[in-house]
Amino acid sequence: MIPWLNTNFRHFKPTAAIAINATRHMNKHERKKLFSPDIEPMRTAEGRWFEAIVYEMFLDISKRSDTIKYLAMKGADAPDRRENVKIGQNGLFYSKYGDITIRGNGQDLAEFDMLLVDSDNHVAFAEVVTSPSDLKEFEIEIAYKKKLLGYLYGQKVTPFLLVSSFDLSNYTVVKRLAKDRTNAIIHTSSCEQIKSLVKHYRPRIIYNLPQNHPKLIRATDIPMKHPFDYKRYHDEVRNRLFSEISRATGRIRPAITDQTGQLVKKVLYGGIFPPAIKAVCDTYGMTVKGRTITPEDFPKLYSKAIIATDLPGYELIIYLRSKQKKEYHKMIQMKDGHFRFERPTPPKVGFFLWLETIQPTLGTRITLQVIEAFSISERPRHLPEK
Repeated sequence: MIPWLNTNFRHFKPTAAIAINATRHMNKHERKKLFSPDIEPMRTAEGRWFEAIVYEMFLDISKRSDTIKYLAMKGADAPDRRENVKIGQNGLFYSKYGDITIRGNGQDLAEFDMLLVDSDNHVAFAEVVTSPSDLKEFEIEIAYKKKLLGYLYGQKVTPFLLVSSFDLSNYTVVKRLAKDRTNAIIHTSSCEQIKSLVKHYRPRIIYNLPQNHPKLIRATDIPMKHPFDYKRYHDEVRNRLFSEISRATGRIRPAITDQTGQLVKKVLYGGIFPPAIKAVCDTYGMTVKGRTITPEDFPKLYSKAIIATDLPGYELIIYLRSKQKKEYHKMIQMKDGHFRFERPTPPKVGFFLWLETIQPTLGTRITLQVIEAFSISERPRHLPEK
């Protein structure tokens, strides 16, 4: 499939019919924003539209090529019945917008712009980009998705398609991806060119649904080859890291080499008791939107704090459960050691539900040991004796 796409896709360009039909995957609000003079919402709607255009193009292309065996439904074609996010969910799911996601213990681990099955029964995925800013940390994300699909579907090779509305050929990240023969890099028409095709069609638009498309399947019907117990994999990594922390002094960056451990994106070490919260405030400091959080302020503003690290880089995070609003404040560590508010974690995501289940288990010493082990601060810290 990959060599065929690299050779033939350049001949396929979005037509007016495909571009118009792609708007069936957008709501009325998004469609109106497509031609808005307000740049930021217009670009967001444009990204959603272009993703749908690429999907519509593949609906057409897959009929013409035996290299594509199946194409997973998405957007307006996704099944009507979609499971709400809940704790304990593992595997493939459709979001309420018809997006394809893989969840681990309810947390969204990865979202796929497209999923396909090639003629060799490899599950492949696609990323659709409309801006160079989308390329930040792109390689890490692609490598993770390849590992995740490779494990779930028991395949050594996971084909990947990168489809863009602009020329990516001069970007270093893309050059590296292009060297891998399991990847296809596809540059199609720009969003401005596509808009010029449809400008005379507004406001009267006709939407066509695919009728009995021979290769369209539910993403959830692609059979997985391995069991997926994400919470167990997470707990195994966390326990191993606690062992490393107890043995080591100073900073550590343990390599996680086992296959299931490499699927873990974030380690939640546990909630921290009030004396430990005070120690973190006193030793490192916390600020939220310019306000310093003192040990006295904390119980007025927050009901609990949870310490975590992102993987694979072990970036420290503290999640604070707000009392004013049903959300967590994600705190990241700065180079001077203190923790600064980055963004809220809203209640509608599965990760919020996981955070809600975590209770205080960590005292002052182990909390400061965890921070010391993964801190980016240049200043050495003195740990208490007990």
